Amino acid sequence: MTDVLAVDAQEMTDTEVLEDFASKDYKYGFVTDIETDNAPPGLDESTIAFISNKKGEPEWLLEWRLKAFANWQKMDDPTRRAPRRRWAMVDYPEIDY
Repeated sequence: MTDVLAVDAQEMTDTEVLEDFASKDYKYGFVTDIETDNAPPGLDESTIAFISNKKGEPEWLLEWRLKAFANWQKMDDPTRRAPRRRWAMVDYPEIDY
């Protein structure tokens, strides 16, 4: 069988060989079906609870994380200070878990 491929390849240009292989379906599959869970973009209490649940964390840890998140939300955002008082020029990227 390799002789047939060798003969065909000798009669075809490199471009033709590549186009021939590219036009065929990949016979070995190359698909891995895996189960996924997606949280909506952004970070809120439901996303924190979702992640905590997926990790199998105890209830006390979820409560601690939610309390920390509430405190973080109350913090002053250094990017909104007057230019002379800006700290580290922080630019938070959009959070997407």
